[in-house]
Amino acid sequence: MAITLTERAAEEVKRIFSDQKLAEGTVLRVGVSGGGCSGFMYRLAFDTNFDDAKDSRYEQHGVAMVVDKKSALYLDGTTVDFFDGLEKRGFTFDNPNAVKSCGCGSSFQA
Repeated sequence: MAITLTERAAEEVKRIFSDQKLAEGTVLRVGVSGGGCSGFMYRLAFDTNFDDAKDSRYEQHGVAMVVDKKSALYLDGTTVDFFDGLEKRGFTFDNPNAVKSCGCGSSFQA
């Protein structure tokens, strides 16, 4: 499986789904795009589109996720977690493919 979603991250995603009253069939789309200070940026979004030819679909802890096949190359083995502390709050990525990451953790180099 390309990406692991922790229980804590899944609970936060479910909370957001509920708070925003997202439509049935909405999935969490995980991906990467060019940019950031290290070359690639992580992307999390909600989506209702899924293409079997271009996307892989997973379900973990009751959350449906899709990852486009190009992003999956950079995210294989990545764990998405949620951190809620005094100094920061948000989703975190533990990516074994990242050879360099920026200080804020939102971009990486592979």
